[in-house]
Amino acid sequence: MSRPLINRLSTSDADFLATLNKLTAWSTVSDADIEATVAEIIQQVRSRGDQALLEYSNRFDRRSMQSIDDLCVESEQLEIALASIDASARSALESAANRIDDYHRHQTEQSWQYREADGTILGQRVTALERVGLYVPGGKASYPSSVLMSCIPARIAGVDEVVMAVPAPENQLNPMVLAAAAIAGVDKVFTIGGAQAIAAMAYGTESIPKVDKIVGPGNIYVATAKRMVFGSVGLDMVAGPSEILIICDGKTDPDWIAMDLFSQAEHDENAQSILVSWDSDYLDKVYQSIAKLLPEMERKDIIAQSLANRGAMIEVADKHEAIMVSNRIAPEHLELSVEDPESWLADIRHAGAIFLGRYTSEALGDYCAGPSHVLPTSATARFSSPLSVYDFQKRSSVIYCSRSGASELGKLASVLGRGESLTAHARSAEYRIKK
Repeated sequence: MSRPLINRLSTSDADFLATLNKLTAWSTVSDADIEATVAEIIQQVRSRGDQALLEYSNRFDRRSMQSIDDLCVESEQLEIALASIDASARSALESAANRIDDYHRHQTEQSWQYREADGTILGQRVTALERVGLYVPGGKASYPSSVLMSCIPARIAGVDEVVMAVPAPENQLNPMVLAAAAIAGVDKVFTIGGAQAIAAMAYGTESIPKVDKIVGPGNIYVATAKRMVFGSVGLDMVAGPSEILIICDGKTDPDWIAMDLFSQAEHDENAQSILVSWDSDYLDKVYQSIAKLLPEMERKDIIAQSLANRGAMIEVADKHEAIMVSNRIAPEHLELSVEDPESWLADIRHAGAIFLGRYTSEALGDYCAGPSHVLPTSATARFSSPLSVYDFQKRSSVIYCSRSGASELGKLASVLGRGESLTAHARSAEYRIKK
């Protein structure tokens, strides 16, 4: 008996939760070999700088660069790439950039403060990061959209300088990636990838400046490196494989849903695509669509492996169970392909991005809807949010005490400080109490 194209589960199964947990389990914690490899790369980049970067780029990306300058992309090259791409591609990038810009301008925050009756002033100062590093994957696929989705919110936040690292295996780099960098306003581009790129941006080398925060997804080596350098540099998240969960009431064209599942599965073999419905016959129809459409796909082998290993069609009893399953999984992308999808929102607790209605495919969010497609994965949507303007800003508390305000607050601080046996705290406050 041949293996099914995609796993089939039901909430009525006695072992449903155990099976679901096993299917959705994913850890970005790498094995000992990867940990050791990444640790060595980071140490070499920290101690040997540009020379280590050159050697690793030649080794891992099968290049033959002679100088670190060969890994740098001049601003003129970005403009040349922008001028060279097809007019329709340029128009699409520029239109997407405008939509991303419009959306993220709604996230801008202003500093604020208020004055109390005794003259004490309290507030919050919002300031942008000075320099951020943008990692853009460049292995199995190129992602010019990731350049726009990461750089534009940083620019709106007021970041002074954006540095981009993107691998160029065998010296191949999609001109659209460079064109997107020109459109988004990236300041410096380096064609380096992997753990060595993360180390370079985290600690700095002779040629690559140290950044304050690194954003952008990558493979297991990139994720491991990001985790190791955290503390020396800020991070957006440590992302796992891409995910989609679709809840459908059985009234959407099954071909559409099959293709939506493919849209995540084609990223890589570890991506996860899940369909949830209470209509068993509809699940059968989607399965038939998968079988029909899969042979047509350019990345059919990757899709097939992804669906077989981590994909699932889950039959639930009703809407309540569908929501329960979704909240338990906390997917990166959630499509609500149902009637009146807005009525579901109040019950959805955990999702990176929510796509409402039959016509809103996740692919629109990946490219041009407006919100960033850099999203929390591996159930981290339970406590994390999409990349946004907020990720590129800091907030400082502002406190000013008038003489009378310091006196009144000092009385409180005196009691609390002595209650914690921190006498210097208490006396520091007491000096300012009016006699």
